[in-house]
Amino acid sequence: MMNLRAKSENIIHGVFLILGLVTVGAVLLITVYLIVSGIPAISKIGIRDFVFNTHWNSTGSEPQFGILPFIMTSIYGTAGAILIGAPISFLVAVYLSKVAPAGLRHGAETAISLLAGIPSVVYGLVGMMVLVPAVMNIFNVPDGASLLAAIIVLAIMIMPSVVKVSLNALDAVPPEYEEASLALGATPIETYFRVSTPAAKSGIAAAIVLGVGRAIGEAMAVMMVAGNAANMPGLFESVRFLTTAVASEMSYAAGLQREALFSIALVLFLFIMLINAALNYFLKRERA
Repeated sequence: MMNLRAKSENIIHGVFLILGLVTVGAVLLITVYLIVSGIPAISKIGIRDFVFNTHWNSTGSEPQFGILPFIMTSIYGTAGAILIGAPISFLVAVYLSKVAPAGLRHGAETAISLLAGIPSVVYGLVGMMVLVPAVMNIFNVPDGASLLAAIIVLAIMIMPSVVKVSLNALDAVPPEYEEASLALGATPIETYFRVSTPAAKSGIAAAIVLGVGRAIGEAMAVMMVAGNAANMPGLFESVRFLTTAVASEMSYAAGLQREALFSIALVLFLFIMLINAALNYFLKRERA
């Protein structure tokens, strides 16, 4: 009986090891493919002209491949979405975890799960039909398809994921921490924000990292509400993100234009890696 159990555990261990190696191998394969496909265009255009030039005209008689507008738009759009979506999501998670009645929490969790499963194109369609005209009318601008509309859509899209992960992190805090805080005379609100939240900060930080990845990697929804024009970012300007730059031209691109799109994908990949590495570094430093 013990031998059978040991064999079963070894088999399960081997399966998990193989799955882990496949995952790591897939990431390495993607990395190598992006590097091999993206480097040629950067070497032909020049890294300075490619990264810092503000003009993109890939189909002109004299093509220009400056991606600075895409980089800055992605930074502003992601930062705006996190600044709006993360605090709201955190407060919702605290309320559902510590204050909300069981029935309300169950209903809210069901709704959040449904929101998390909605395809991004649906968010884009609703944004295009409702949000874009609203921005145009409220702010009296010629076109509501803008960076502001993209930020709002991205903020709404990241909220379900951030709420769910933050909620799980807050639920995992041992109740003894809160009981000790209350016994020392702290109010429930002080306990939630000064005891429970610091204890769950790793999970909350992971939720924010997940939100950053969702926001910076989104293509279809922002393409539908941002206007998809290669302009330097302005709150009411039609803009193009790194993701939408690749998605909008890849179907007909050829030659140097196609290579430049792979270079954009490489820049996006490196950008996400740097963000994750920086956040992990700060989290580990705080733990030390």
